[in-house]
Amino acid sequence: MASTAPFAKFEWLIAWRYIRAKRAEGGVSVMTWISLVGIALAVFALVATLALRSGFRAEFIDTMLGANAHVTVNKQTPIAGTDIVTRQISDYDTLASDLSEVPGVIRAAPLVRAQVMANRGESNAGVEVYGIGADDLGGIPLVAQTPEASTGSLERFDEGIAIGSGVARTLGVGVGDRIRIISPNGTRTAMGTTPRVSAYEVVYTFSTGRPDIDQTRVYMPLAEAQNFFNRDGVADEIEVMIAEPDRVAEVTPALLAATGQGALLWTWQDSASGFNRALDMQDNFIFILLSMLVLIATLNIVSGLVMLVKNKGRDIGILRTMGLTEGSVLRVFFLVGASIGTIGTLLGVALGVVFSFNIDHVYALVDRLSSSGVARLEEQGFFFPEAILETGDVAATVALSLALSWLITIFPARRAARMNPVEALRYE
Repeated sequence: MASTAPFAKFEWLIAWRYIRAKRAEGGVSVMTWISLVGIALAVFALVATLALRSGFRAEFIDTMLGANAHVTVNKQTPIAGTDIVTRQISDYDTLASDLSEVPGVIRAAPLVRAQVMANRGESNAGVEVYGIGADDLGGIPLVAQTPEASTGSLERFDEGIAIGSGVARTLGVGVGDRIRIISPNGTRTAMGTTPRVSAYEVVYTFSTGRPDIDQTRVYMPLAEAQNFFNRDGVADEIEVMIAEPDRVAEVTPALLAATGQGALLWTWQDSASGFNRALDMQDNFIFILLSMLVLIATLNIVSGLVMLVKNKGRDIGILRTMGLTEGSVLRVFFLVGASIGTIGTLLGVALGVVFSFNIDHVYALVDRLSSSGVARLEEQGFFFPEAILETGDVAATVALSLALSWLITIFPARRAARMNPVEALRYE
């Protein structure tokens, strides 16, 4: 018996007729619709959940980073004529400029860092001072670009200091008040080291939402910090911010090359490795759990095809006696199931994309339907992240759904192909 070309036109025509056949004609249109809707909803749920997961991850990383550097760059430099190695950077302006030229870097700022005591009257607080340029401070979003959570103005930063809201509460100060900064590493005398004390006006207070930052962070103009901490002409480190913090590992080699010999890099992923592992485990668990929904939905295709093969036994026998090969019959029923899975997948992806692009309208609907409102729900601990569609997530979802729906279709299709035409026609 001559074989036909795989997926010939007539195979598509027969498959299409079976898909749209009504139950009275021996079809399973109800099961077809159930399978189609089931796969579409499962894929929609997977796409929407992965988009919300990506939005949650992005916002969580932003909150976790707060006002901290994405990458901290240090440089070990040997002192000429000695065996001493210093980590203070003398060419910090040049190095910061070189690091800023690295693709993916949005800001590189020299810093002077030191832990000191802040005092106001009877109140004291242990704080960490960051000596930084005014322009560089203005580039930190959670510090400089949150007017609803800040007071004062950064335009006067060169005249005073900026402090976190937690430091301000501990000391009981506000904009315009003066606090004393006390460093134990002061002037050395015959009687020992005398602490260095200077008073500064608070010109700006900020709130990043990170208690560990708001309760300890103080920003001071770079030149004043160099003078106060005896760092004349040097910086302690370079603070680097990159456009995509989640891909910091891709930028690290270029940063090492720009820093040169003696480079020491510490990324936010190094300091938050536990959080990263927890996020990765959560991502994998969510994907596996929702993949089970897609698998359950594809099982409906099997049920529909088994019923279709049973109802179309006479047709299969006639087609086989007319010359159709087992391969042709298998491909006909494979096309039936694969078409349902493909159409359901595409519909589910379309619904997921529309949902993700209109997440604000979804939250607005929740706000109208909820008696508490979104803002009050957020105060009670509910979280409403943005939806971020990532190409990899959508591609993985499509690949999973198509693979399951196509693979699982093969089994009832093989049963149809192996049906004996004589047995199929015996009782017709």
